[in-house]
Amino acid sequence: MANDSKGTIGILTGGGDAPGLNAVIRAVVRRAEQLGFKVLGVKNGWLGMLKEQADPLTRESVSGILHRGGTILGTSRTNPLKKEEDKKKVKENMKKMGINYLIPVGGEDTLGVARVLAAEGLKVVGIPKTIDNDVEGTDQTFGFDTAVSIITEAIDRLHTTAESHHRVMVVEVMGRHAGWLAIMGGLAGGADCILIPERSVPIDDVCGIVRRRREHGKMFSIVVVAEGFQLSGADKDVVTKSAKLDQFGHVQLGGIGEIIASEIERRTGFETRATVLGHTQRGGSPTAFDRVLGTRYGVKAVDLIAEGKCGMMVCLKGNQITAVPLASALTKLKLVDPELVATAEIFYA
Repeated sequence: MANDSKGTIGILTGGGDAPGLNAVIRAVVRRAEQLGFKVLGVKNGWLGMLKEQADPLTRESVSGILHRGGTILGTSRTNPLKKEEDKKKVKENMKKMGINYLIPVGGEDTLGVARVLAAEGLKVVGIPKTIDNDVEGTDQTFGFDTAVSIITEAIDRLHTTAESHHRVMVVEVMGRHAGWLAIMGGLAGGADCILIPERSVPIDDVCGIVRRRREHGKMFSIVVVAEGFQLSGADKDVVTKSAKLDQFGHVQLGGIGEIIASEIERRTGFETRATVLGHTQRGGSPTAFDRVLGTRYGVKAVDLIAEGKCGMMVCLKGNQITAVPLASALTKLKLVDPELVATAEIFYA
């Protein structure tokens, strides 16, 4: 591989899976072959770089994966920056594996590693991937559109049972720091109240919305809540399933939906149920939008390498695929636009 005139591109997928990852992989391979590069698929994110686990990817091996969810390369939340020797090993293994260029596909954690490695001289081009759509520097990440569609369909389905039983239904969706999934899915699904991490709300306000709907003859309500939401006046810690941390220091969130449902029922007397969508938001076939966006991202990443423009992150600006420096792309989270929050509030009660 080292004898190839254009060199070898390694590609890895890290963090949580997202619909559209396979579209990215396919596009990288097809564009790389067209431009004279070879491609190695690194297994299980940064773990594969530490263990020298990679297989050649060819036009034949990526045939038929465009519509598939998940990632054929596997993924993990391995953090090679936790130990200096691991970071050194990634650099050494990149040479041993014959990888001249690396395309990490991931969110703030995976690309945070990429940023450090790029700053230390490795030829890296990042592709943003997160269900939460909170990577600053790009207008949208692939997988987000699919997840919003799944949330919208779930809300549509819950509407019928909520209306039939005169219940309040609380739908808990993903969103650790940003409420993009909650606000977009909630708006599309016609939610009566949307709770996001960016804005703390007292439980009395939520109950007030539910009561006003009853006064207007609506005997059911749909409340959408992001997993990272915190009630106003409550403890400042987010609700978690476990205190165990992953390698990037994140706890496993979950449970805020049950708490809100319990409080609504206790304070209003209205029968209330909670539904946690969980990993169903990540699964299944990507939407047409995410297939196209992932494809465009993959092609652009290879083009940047061919142009000698490493240390960049591919991004979407309007309808144009462009790139920004990795160093400036991950300096802060992209939070929900207050205009979207104001639009949602028009439809409360």
